Amino acid sequence: MTLLQMALLGSAGLIMFSLLLGWLSLGIALTPLLGLGLVFLAGLVYALFGIARFELMRVSNLYDMDVTALSWRPRRREGFGEYVRSLGRNLANGRMWALLGSLLFSCLAGSLMLSAMELAVRTGIVAFAPVLQSGQADPLASVPGLWGFQIPVGQAPWLLLAALLGLAVAVGLVFLHRMVTVGIVGSIARETALVERVRTTAVQREGAVRAAEVERTRIERDLHDGVQPRLVSVAMTLGLAHQQIDSDPQQAKELVAEAHASTKSAITELRQLTRGIYASVLDDRGLDAALSAIAGRSHIPVGLDVQLNGRYPRVAEAAVYFAIAEALTNAAKHSRAQRCQVTVRVREHEGQQSLWARIEDNGTGGARITPGGGLDGINNRVLAAGGTLNLDSPAGGPTAVEVNVPCAY
Repeated sequence: MTLLQMALLGSAGLIMFSLLLGWLSLGIALTPLLGLGLVFLAGLVYALFGIARFELMRVSNLYDMDVTALSWRPRRREGFGEYVRSLGRNLANGRMWALLGSLLFSCLAGSLMLSAMELAVRTGIVAFAPVLQSGQADPLASVPGLWGFQIPVGQAPWLLLAALLGLAVAVGLVFLHRMVTVGIVGSIARETALVERVRTTAVQREGAVRAAEVERTRIERDLHDGVQPRLVSVAMTLGLAHQQIDSDPQQAKELVAEAHASTKSAITELRQLTRGIYASVLDDRGLDAALSAIAGRSHIPVGLDVQLNGRYPRVAEAAVYFAIAEALTNAAKHSRAQRCQVTVRVREHEGQQSLWARIEDNGTGGARITPGGGLDGINNRVLAAGGTLNLDSPAGGPTAVEVNVPCAY
């Protein structure tokens, strides 16, 4: 396939580049004529970008490379000036010029390969034809060689050596083409992968920061609205008991009993609060048992279908656990659902395991991700763990939330 592609590029590629140079010259020449040449130059930018994308697809498909396609850098705002700046940004795209250089090299190497193969074929024919016809070679014969040079025919071995040399040059150019083009495209692939990794890391960091902020706000709210007033009430009740312990011991006992009951309620609320921060059952018994506990405490019936093999990283298990817990809480508060179904599986994608969960209810639907809401908290937790969230909630229901969290990232 490399040989065939180089032959095609060697015969037609240089013509294509000559046409592009002519296009450029025409655009420059027509620019003083009411700026008409600018239209040709703008079209040339699109043509160069398309040719660069073709070269990327050609090399990646030929050598089975996993490369992200070259993307056009769009306008950031409306207006003609921004359109011109967008053309300038794309014209200054170093990846595009690297791919054009790769294509130009392939065309030159293909042309040289065709010349070397022509030399090998013609020399081989001259070497064998006289022997096949008369049994001896004509020492005065000559053969057209590379770039029109005439090669005198002496002895057949010399001609065979020249033919083998031409074939060796052709094969060497094929391997040189592979080395150069794979090096160029591979460097672009590594750069693209690095940029994508940085972008993904930035998204995960942003999600982690938002999740931490939402969690901090929730803890503060729960402490302020729940546990703190109850502890203040306990303190006041004990203060009254202390004042009446001498004058009215019976009343003091009742106040102490009331404070004791309030203390137990506060302890229960604190346990629920800490369970919301991190469920200890995850560390002790794993995700399956933790989800069973959630389903048992849910205000609406929950069908649980969990198929897991062993334990998984703590980050992944925690993200899936809290996503399911928050989704069930939202369903109980807002969806008016009669039943929820939770499905958890382990999936393989590109050799990497991930935890996949789907939470579906038969409620009224219409759920949306809003800043500071429950679904936004789920999304932030999942993003922080390197995963993704998909929400499908048409008006009228049902609502389905899918989370996919890699077990390593």
